[in-house]
Amino acid sequence: MNCRSRFVLLCSIACACAKSSDTNATDPALQPALATITSADLMRHVQRLSSDGFEGRAPGTPGEDSSVAYLTSEFTRLGLKPGNPDGSFVQTVDMVGFTTAPTASIAARGKTLALKSPDDYVAVSRHERPRVDIVGSDLVFVGYGVVAPEYGWDDYKDVDVHGKTIVMLINDPAITSPNDSSQLDSTMFRGKAMTYYGRWTYKYEIASEKGAAAAIIVHETGPAGYPYEVVQGSWGRENIDVKRASGTPNTRVQVESWMTLDKTRELMSAAGFDFDSLKRAALSKDFRPVALNAKATFHIKNTVRQIHSRNVIAKLEGSDSTLRDEYLIYTAHWDHLGRDTTAQGDQIFNGALDNASGVAQMLEIAEAFTKLTPAPKRSILFLAVTAEEQGLLGAKYYAENPLYPLAKTVADFNIDGVNQWGRTSDVTVIGLGNSTLDDVLRDALAAEKRTISPDPEPEKGFFYRSDHFEFAKQGVPALYMDSGVEYIGKPPGYSQQKRDEYTNDDYHKPSDEIKPDWDLAGAVEDGRLLLDVGFRVAESATWPDWKPGVEFKRKQAPGDAPRAAEVKTRN
Repeated sequence: MNCRSRFVLLCSIACACAKSSDTNATDPALQPALATITSADLMRHVQRLSSDGFEGRAPGTPGEDSSVAYLTSEFTRLGLKPGNPDGSFVQTVDMVGFTTAPTASIAARGKTLALKSPDDYVAVSRHERPRVDIVGSDLVFVGYGVVAPEYGWDDYKDVDVHGKTIVMLINDPAITSPNDSSQLDSTMFRGKAMTYYGRWTYKYEIASEKGAAAAIIVHETGPAGYPYEVVQGSWGRENIDVKRASGTPNTRVQVESWMTLDKTRELMSAAGFDFDSLKRAALSKDFRPVALNAKATFHIKNTVRQIHSRNVIAKLEGSDSTLRDEYLIYTAHWDHLGRDTTAQGDQIFNGALDNASGVAQMLEIAEAFTKLTPAPKRSILFLAVTAEEQGLLGAKYYAENPLYPLAKTVADFNIDGVNQWGRTSDVTVIGLGNSTLDDVLRDALAAEKRTISPDPEPEKGFFYRSDHFEFAKQGVPALYMDSGVEYIGKPPGYSQQKRDEYTNDDYHKPSDEIKPDWDLAGAVEDGRLLLDVGFRVAESATWPDWKPGVEFKRKQAPGDAPRAAEVKTRN
């Protein structure tokens, strides 16, 4: 159904119901704007951004220069204002790149376990030193490496791991329900859904806090949510961190490592332990760290370079003289993994879905907003962030150094990949139930006779894996919408089949390119939906907020005194 027909249908329904207005209906004033979001325009942006000429869009490379130039050109073409108050479209993000050449070995009961990088493990150090050496560090198994007082959980107990190498499992402890052993206990670590305690970022944060010299995460494809090849592709080349202010000590764990499950089993056996037995023991609150009777040695050679990367930001000025000083943000990360010059065959990580497609959708939404007369009451920011693939660094930098006060930032709408497989009768919300933005979305969906579905893969922790999370940590309500699961005209299970294909075959691999089966009709509908939801929020007299009981709270709302964010996730 085209926009004109949909509009006529909505008007007919409204008249039949004898209503003068319908808060669920799409505002007719949006129709010219909605019509500008098209499959052809989305594809044009994706083709350009994911082309070989952009070299995989890695920060601090010619691919960044091409990406920033393209975004700046498009924002200018659309007539948007520079988003930085200094009159430019960029926010400089000073970072440091680390290209690591690691060697490692483990000595256990008189034998030395050979480790081959990156086949058996990856290891990096984000310390600005040419060499980092950890020699003969005692190995300690710390279960899941979680300290979660709200669950009565402490994997470290009173054991001092300072200067030691800790080995820990990925994801949350998978605690079975006391009433049904086939189900996970929903009162412990949200059951099937991953909490932030399960993310690798948390694992290294707590290792740093505990003073460990090195931290090894055991990779398992199911709990991690991706195969080990993703770890190799992401960690086996240059890694990046935000530049620390002069004089600020680096308390980060010196060596961050992942190890394959097979090599971990071999390690445990060499040390006289059974991996499966240790893993089962780690599922108890009574678990205590286990000294593995083994010592780890890491030698890290770092090639360090300074990177002046950029977030790219544009602004649409609000039309209301009072509300224009309040802001909505649409975010999408422009970066991907660059190129691997050591690889045979295709060396470029084009990142067509991840995240050229998300940037394309943001650009289309930005263009649509420029067609509204008058402009929305509140101002709209379009923020393409750098270094998401390196740990949400660009978003983290903006959230900690905002160009516009976060106390006046109403909401963040994040786009990380689009629906490339056709129309759906629903949309997925990652983190469904977190904020009242869900309710605004539900109203907008009602006009299209569509529904909301929860995350079909909550165990993968997607809410903590994209840029909106950095805004959520600062108290800004965030909506992270993903493809629906009910594909129109497709058999049951089609959505999961396509998700699995992408995760196994293309995610963080050079093969993430535009495919012959791409059908962006669903991406168009979802882009129009995000425009509608943003418009409703921009016009509303009420700010969206977090719902009671979630781990985030606003720091400040209009008219409120500042209040500390109550965020249970680790910052």
